[in-house]
Amino acid sequence: MEILKFKIIKSKTQYKAYCKTLEKLVDGDSKNKEIKEEIELLTFLIEKWDKEHNTFDTLDPVEMLESIMKEHNLKAKNLAEILDVSKSLVSEILNYKKGLSKDIIRTLSNHFMISQEAFNRPYELVSPINSRRSNVRVSRKKTVDSY
Repeated sequence: MEILKFKIIKSKTQYKAYCKTLEKLVDGDSKNKEIKEEIELLTFLIEKWDKEHNTFDTLDPVEMLESIMKEHNLKAKNLAEILDVSKSLVSEILNYKKGLSKDIIRTLSNHFMISQEAFNRPYELVSPINSRRSNVRVSRKKTVDSY
């Protein structure tokens, strides 16, 4: 009897381990049939866990991105490298001054193995009028619509 290499994810530790394994397989040079099947299976198992355990519906795309950055110990400069954009653009996104473009959503989705729909939801941007006042709490007036 053949021993299963991967099983249904039942813990956060197992989830993180599978994510790291998937990342190594995707980044690796070898793409033979067996590796491709492992990638498909791990992707399925990770997506199943995400659907059952995610809090993406309660977070706007920027909050979710910040959560992912924290989970992966990433700083804004690391995210800029992943997205191949400037650090200032990442800062503007994280501070609700710029919305997520289609390309950025695609890159985030592919890199972190999360569905595009999680990032492609409307959220509010900071109003430029209030963003320059230091004594006024910044209000979010402008809504970014889905692409």
